[in-house]
Amino acid sequence: MQNKRFSPFVSSKNSIGKVMLDVIIALLPLCAFAFYTYRIWFLIVLGSALGGAILTEILFSGIFLKKWKGILDGSAIITVLLLVFTISPLTPWYVAAFGGSCAVLFGKILWGGVGKNKFNPALVGREFITVFFPLVMSSGDIWSTKRIRYVYEVEWFNFIPNAHWAEFLNELFFVPTGALGEYTVVFLLLGGIYLIFRRRISWHIPAFLLVSFLSFLWIFEDQNLNYSLGGILLGAIFMATDMPSSPSSPTGKSYYGLMIGLVAGLCIQFGAGFEYMSYSILILNGFSTKINQVFMPRTWGTTIDWPKKIEEVFLLTLSILTVTFAVLSLHYYGYIPYLIYIYIIYIIFKFNFSFSKKLHQPI
Repeated sequence: MQNKRFSPFVSSKNSIGKVMLDVIIALLPLCAFAFYTYRIWFLIVLGSALGGAILTEILFSGIFLKKWKGILDGSAIITVLLLVFTISPLTPWYVAAFGGSCAVLFGKILWGGVGKNKFNPALVGREFITVFFPLVMSSGDIWSTKRIRYVYEVEWFNFIPNAHWAEFLNELFFVPTGALGEYTVVFLLLGGIYLIFRRRISWHIPAFLLVSFLSFLWIFEDQNLNYSLGGILLGAIFMATDMPSSPSSPTGKSYYGLMIGLVAGLCIQFGAGFEYMSYSILILNGFSTKINQVFMPRTWGTTIDWPKKIEEVFLLTLSILTVTFAVLSLHYYGYIPYLIYIYIIYIIFKFNFSFSKKLHQPI
């Protein structure tokens, strides 16, 4: 079959490898703080997850699909880092390895590879861990990490006379509780600023997500909701902005961020526990294509039918909230595993259909 070329030709100095390198650079301070706190425990979890991911890449992407270049693009490293940042340093090595493998296989490879995933791969891996190792992930033992910490707190700002402000500033830099990526608010923000400066992400999703979520907290301030600011920032900056699974237009990104913040608040309000950011981002991932359609940029010379547009946004919002409460109901009754089983069946059939179609295409 003859190759065809079309104009205009657009060139760019960017590549997948360069984009991935910038994300890794933005994540390095979080790695440093996780290692600073837990040393060998962090390395065991990271190494196990990375080993599972790389082995899966070699077996399925390299040997089975003959896509060896994908192993070297850095996407597996980022997926594993983000996955590890959502779990405890005491997560057993085999659980971390399982999560890294599932994140790469069911979150990326079976969708067709880098740039084709519908859902954030790291969060897919985390949900697989939660479903297949429920006793481990719900155990209080793996989240009680005080006994293995090498550092309990930082005292960098104790020279400030006001003890309250000194404690506040110290905790902005370091609070060793929760998952591995939640320890430092300042370096999460700096990582986001770096990615925005490098134009790897836009400001719309993190900003509108935070505005929406903080507004929800303000409205329900008397309810004593449990959340982690570090976890919110990790999700807002590094998870929700995943390019393949998020909208592309500025208005679509803004709406997407607003709805993630709202859904995260609802998940906390209705007892989703540690899953509030995973659920909110994955739910909105599923609506990303529809958001792109509703918030498609207006072409030159056309006018917006505002009544129709308002109706579309209303129905879209209603659909998102309906799915949110359906997921929360499944969570409440313990049926989330069945949702994962359906996802596994769907993605395998989808991949088999696409693969068979390619095999029968004329050369």
